[in-house]
Amino acid sequence: MNGTAQTAPAVLMIRPEGFGFNASTADSNRMQSRPVIAAGEAIAAAQSEFDGLRRALESEGVLVCAVPDAKEPCCPDAVFPNNWVSFHADGTVVLYPMLAANRRLERREDVIARVCEISGFGERRRFDLSHHEQQGRFLEGTGSLVLDHVERVAYACRSARTDQGLVEEWARAMRYEPVVFNASDAAGYPYYHTNVMMWIGQRCAVVCLESIDAAERAQVRRRLEASQRELIEIDRSAVATFAGNMLELASWDEALGDSSVLIMSRTAQAALPAATLRRISACVDSVIAAPVPTIEALGGGSVRCMMAEVPQIRVGA
Repeated sequence: MNGTAQTAPAVLMIRPEGFGFNASTADSNRMQSRPVIAAGEAIAAAQSEFDGLRRALESEGVLVCAVPDAKEPCCPDAVFPNNWVSFHADGTVVLYPMLAANRRLERREDVIARVCEISGFGERRRFDLSHHEQQGRFLEGTGSLVLDHVERVAYACRSARTDQGLVEEWARAMRYEPVVFNASDAAGYPYYHTNVMMWIGQRCAVVCLESIDAAERAQVRRRLEASQRELIEIDRSAVATFAGNMLELASWDEALGDSSVLIMSRTAQAALPAATLRRISACVDSVIAAPVPTIEALGGGSVRCMMAEVPQIRVGA
């Protein structure tokens, strides 16, 4: 490992205003469920879940750049900002092409400005891929890309939302090695985002290897093992409970100093086998298990999707 930070000390989060089931994304996201509660109840529940996660992060020393969703236009998935923007340690801000037209409305310059104001992040370069939407090609941020910042590897599973050519274009521009593969659920449907079936922290990498096509599985395993992290496998049933949708962040504790905190959902925590949970927990200093059941059910995404990391800019980058 080259000493580059894998984890960020701050995150962007968007407090939802128009949250709800997005019919425009349902065809490609099989993890969404149609609502069984009224729209107003769903929004209130999502806001409560958002507020709870924010409080938990702040209590662990993570800086949260919380920005309210715009009341107009209505953006049912605005709570998932990591799909349209990413921030990088060299000062690059990347904007991404989104499959659903109503998700493209989530891109806001004032959000980027607010992140810079709150966190001190200084934008040095803009890499805008959003024009690829006009050709029907998509790459949805750190939903599509699971990034090993230390080894500089970008993992991506092909889907309607993750174009291999754009993964490779992103990797060339950002100087990462692309590792692209097919991964599907038990019914054979491609996972819509890579970050529902794998995540990478400082000391471990968690992945659903059984979901990866047999011809590509060994390649992914070898590349993950080469990072010298502990490789922890989960199965498709764990992915279905969002156990692949976790994020490790950097934090600070008065007693521990610099430390790490892993964010998972209560759903994932309850579903994981005890032995697997112990192995994951042993790789971090603390764990947050946040209840976000409404966001998971209607949005088809969990805690990792709710956060766009904001790293410290490297001196001399």
